[in-house]
Amino acid sequence: MSLTGVPRAQMITAMGVLCRVMTIAFTVTVASFAVAAQARPITVEGLTFSDELGGFTILAAWGTGTKADPIVVVEEITGPTAAILVIRGMTPEFGNRAGTLHPNGFILRKIITNRTRFIWNVVDFELQQIIGVSSDTLDGLSFGQGAQANRPFKSNKFASTSEVEEPLDFVTFHNGALRPGETATFDIVITDTTPVAIFYLVQRPNRPMSHLEAPPAAVARAGP
Repeated sequence: MSLTGVPRAQMITAMGVLCRVMTIAFTVTVASFAVAAQARPITVEGLTFSDELGGFTILAAWGTGTKADPIVVVEEITGPTAAILVIRGMTPEFGNRAGTLHPNGFILRKIITNRTRFIWNVVDFELQQIIGVSSDTLDGLSFGQGAQANRPFKSNKFASTSEVEEPLDFVTFHNGALRPGETATFDIVITDTTPVAIFYLVQRPNRPMSHLEAPPAAVARAGP
């Protein structure tokens, strides 16, 4: 019998249950914070940008989508795989603010900080209306296909760009490097002739094999 009059065995059991309940509550709270950190939709000019698919975090967004005032999305990429930006709200009423002849479009500036452990030698962007399915001419979504306005696309850390318009919409920034902790800007144009409620900007930081860091030199062994 304990000093409180409650049998010691019952007290130990009750304390064990309380500890388990507190552990479960703490786990749920941590999980909730983790989900919140990956899902911060921000709406700008009727377009909603979300990091709900994980691998990166949106910190801020602003702008109207014109050349003088591009829509700016600030991000930190943390994951080792593609960071997929979800974009909702493109409608015919949005119009074209990019200076191309497409019915709808805007200029997007990505400000991305490398929060991984790797040096990025290449950064790819791909547009998709369905995750995992390449965007082609028929869906109307592109990086301003056929237009010369606001080209070449630019970055402050990568000197060159390459584009593929068919059978997918793909832009590669290369000839540069973004080290862990560094931040880069990427200016692109997104247009759509038949806007849909949701589409995706797939972002892939890459390290080509030819640019991987060399392994440590082997230690010479003493001997004959």
